[in-house]
Amino acid sequence: MAYADFVTAMMAFFMLMWLLNATTEKQRKGIADYFNPTIPVNRISGGGDDAFGGESIFTEETLSQTGTGATDHYPADTDHSRGETGTTPAPGAEAAEKEAGFIEVEKALAARGGESMTMEALLRHVVTRVTDEGLVIEIFDAPGQPLFQGDTAEPTALARQIGGLLADVLALAENRLAVEGHVHSYPVTLRDNPGWDLSAARAQGFRALMEDEGLADDRAARVTGHADRKPAVADPTAIRNNRIEVILLRDDL
Repeated sequence: MAYADFVTAMMAFFMLMWLLNATTEKQRKGIADYFNPTIPVNRISGGGDDAFGGESIFTEETLSQTGTGATDHYPADTDHSRGETGTTPAPGAEAAEKEAGFIEVEKALAARGGESMTMEALLRHVVTRVTDEGLVIEIFDAPGQPLFQGDTAEPTALARQIGGLLADVLALAENRLAVEGHVHSYPVTLRDNPGWDLSAARAQGFRALMEDEGLADDRAARVTGHADRKPAVADPTAIRNNRIEVILLRDDL
């Protein structure tokens, strides 16, 4: 046997071993059917537009289909029947676009922090996170730096500056907004616990503040006060629980 033939045989052997290890039984059957011309070209898994019957060795979720060598630009009849014309976004493309909007807002906030020491100090009161509901922008009290004056809904200069910053950044997206107020726990000995009224009033006040700074008044979908029912830290009396959450809502909510 020539050396070149030996090397070719070894390469084929190693590829066979890799395929046996990297594919499922269903995929192996598809490969065998594809290379066997004596049987019908589509039993269960083979005979699709691609070599693996519409599948690859990395996915189990592609539909098996009988194809005619079509492409994304010239879809087969079976693709047309499922509405896949090659001109519509792929499943999940719209969701990815919405996620990109959230990322753009987050990046804009981070970029503002590099503009000046003042802006960096403001952003120490802001954290963001993405949840099932949307992009949550949390603005919170820090020791000696409250967002509101005492136990009132009157915003401080700090809150006004942050509200103006958010009004500018949120203009980058068109999603509707939810504004939610939270406060720390008050002693149970108080006759009238201000938590509910105060958290709602602060949320309402922060919404009005952002609109005064230029945010469109039709962006707000809801304004909610949660009192001390959703603390941010383990200690319910900590001032860190005094916060406003501005949520950039997903369009499907």
